[in-house]
Amino acid sequence: MTVMGVNSVTLVGRAGRDPEVRYFESGSMVANLTMAVNRRSRDDEPDWFNLEIWGKQAQVAADYVKKGSLLGIIGSFKLDRWTDRSSGEERSKPVVRVDRLELLGSKRDNQDAGGTFGGAQMSDEEIPF
Repeated sequence: MTVMGVNSVTLVGRAGRDPEVRYFESGSMVANLTMAVNRRSRDDEPDWFNLEIWGKQAQVAADYVKKGSLLGIIGSFKLDRWTDRSSGEERSKPVVRVDRLELLGSKRDNQDAGGTFGGAQMSDEEIPF
């Protein structure tokens, strides 16, 4: 009997900072940011997640996501591992690799964050994600 693994993460929360965007010689790009997700009780501190977004979704994040933006994401969990250059210690950090990014804020929120897509004003129905 084969057991199939499932690694799916769905989150709704607010961007903790503007995305940090890096471009590569290959033409690909990555956007990294944090996301705060509230717990059920308002008394609890939010949970924080590190997001990694590649390709066209990264461009959308770079253009439209600002600190405080309301986002919905679907992705998968991974553990980034590296060796610390100064100490030589092994380090790791949990990351959600985003497959789908949804901008969930109101139309006004999106306009405040630069609500045009590709230089043209678009209605909610026209935004391609």
